[in-house]
Amino acid sequence: MLELELEQRTNMKFGVKLGKSGNEIREMLVQVYGYNTMKKTAVYKWVKRFSEGRESVTDKERSGQPATSRTEENIAKICHIVCENRRLTVRSIAEHMNIDRETVRKILTEDLDMRKVCAKMVPKDLLTQQCL
Repeated sequence: MLELELEQRTNMKFGVKLGKSGNEIREMLVQVYGYNTMKKTAVYKWVKRFSEGRESVTDKERSGQPATSRTEENIAKICHIVCENRRLTVRSIAEHMNIDRETVRKILTEDLDMRKVCAKMVPKDLLTQQCL
């Protein structure tokens, strides 16, 4: 995903150098990337940065500790926990794993592609068995 975003930023920078407006650049990105286009506000933010003279398409370094809770090991453990008992809450899983609730929620929804249905965590695609 990051590669696609960097590619779009590079194209936005090119559009700015051609003198295109934010709307024109956004329309061109939608033509090329379709549903994978960056959000409109992000496009305008980057167009503004490039218009103001920014050259780098990568994010600046941020202070703080990098996230380490969303690892393959934790994803596998959470998958195992949920498969054993689908009625557990995000809070109880987070307490059991000793990690942040938001991280558990992201693992369930983004990494394991699950969603809540009648207080059970189930795969979004019910035809695919994800927890074996």
